Amino acid sequence: MDFFGEIEISENEAEMFARGLYVVARAEGGVHEREEALISAFLDDVGGGGLSLASLARMTPPKAADVQAGLGRPEVAKLFLKTALLLAYVDGSYALEERKVIVDFATALGVNDKDLAELEQGVREYLLGHLVHLKNVDVARKVAKNLGL
Repeated sequence: MDFFGEIEISENEAEMFARGLYVVARAEGGVHEREEALISAFLDDVGGGGLSLASLARMTPPKAADVQAGLGRPEVAKLFLKTALLLAYVDGSYALEERKVIVDFATALGVNDKDLAELEQGVREYLLGHLVHLKNVDVARKVAKNLGL
């Protein structure tokens, strides 16, 4: 099974998806360059509807209810949460501030704590799966430990 399978999303869903990701990225008080790169890649992949990082920075951050209204389809909501979790890890740590935002979004999207924990575990395993080719086992173990595996 492809953990980040492709689905069709509308321009409105893509905008709310990007705006929600930007909220997660800003949760620690600033946006890391790797977070910017991931959001930019998303915008490039979906066409972005004219959105840019600069326009996202100027927009009013959406509240959890806004994200729920904009990402109402369950498959889009699940993909959003997985991507938000990946974004949270991309700067090297999943901060409490990022987790609070993601939990708020998950709650609004109807995802319970158990299902969110499974998504978190799945993202950690997805990230670790990209390290299996490393010859330096000690580095792989350290990364796994940092991911909580």
